[in-house]
Amino acid sequence: MKGGPKIPRRALDGVLLLDKPLGLSSNDALIKAKRIYLAKKAGHTGTLDPLATGLLPLCFGEATKFSQDLLEADKTYEATMRLGIRTTTGDAEGEAIDTRDVTCDEAAVVKALGKFKGEITQVPPMYSALKRDGKPLYEYARAGQTVEREGRQVTILALEMIACALPLVTFRVTCSKGTYVRTLAEDIGEILGCGAHLTALRRTGVGALTLENAITLDELQALSEAERDQRLQPVDALLSTFPAVKLDDEATKRFLHGQRLRLADVVSTRLEEGRVRVYAQQGDRLLGVAKAGEGVLAPERLIVTAQ
Repeated sequence: MKGGPKIPRRALDGVLLLDKPLGLSSNDALIKAKRIYLAKKAGHTGTLDPLATGLLPLCFGEATKFSQDLLEADKTYEATMRLGIRTTTGDAEGEAIDTRDVTCDEAAVVKALGKFKGEITQVPPMYSALKRDGKPLYEYARAGQTVEREGRQVTILALEMIACALPLVTFRVTCSKGTYVRTLAEDIGEILGCGAHLTALRRTGVGALTLENAITLDELQALSEAERDQRLQPVDALLSTFPAVKLDDEATKRFLHGQRLRLADVVSTRLEEGRVRVYAQQGDRLLGVAKAGEGVLAPERLIVTAQ
């Protein structure tokens, strides 16, 4: 028996700032949003644990070409840890494996937080998706096995206490990619001599994007199609930290054909080496991303719909 008519998918370009709910995986959240929009193409910008809530930027259409840029971006979280109890997973999902008295005070907590600012070494948790011999670490952990993990350098750009009602401590952290906030909470607990685990985690920022304009799936579902489309940020919302370069009509045509351009011909001011976002002078249309260096502007990723 044949099903009903196939619902046509829409070609959408843009970025949705989703406020992901508790208990939903990033991929499931993406599938739900893609279905609501009836979008042809969509992707996320890095996973957020099911037990975490908050900002999950979703990319549609041409924006998916630039999702990697947000994977590299710094992240900001608000987290709550429970001192005195360590768990198998480092968070509230695991079983308690160690219980100790909490004898520290608020001043000791503030002092401990200060020791984790800057570049630190973290040993990735066993309950993580990092792979060893082609198998995620969490599969070893579920089988009761522990494998050797090398410490990795990460950077804690900012770390401050928001609230302290011992044994609960809430803090805000801005960190480099690859930082495990669960591990950070555990390490803070060890410095305090009582252990700790994470009880809540909310992501509030990814690069220059924040929760301020984010929307939940339920709120999105309640909107009309036109209202949903208005919630999409432009593609270049992912690229706001890159310097901007504008090209005249002739340079635009050459750029869109993948040709390298002499910087001296297209930029009147000095430009630092690195990646830039490129626009057409006519209409301020985003053309793509390029790398500036060695006197040339080299196209990296182009927007197909730009004409």
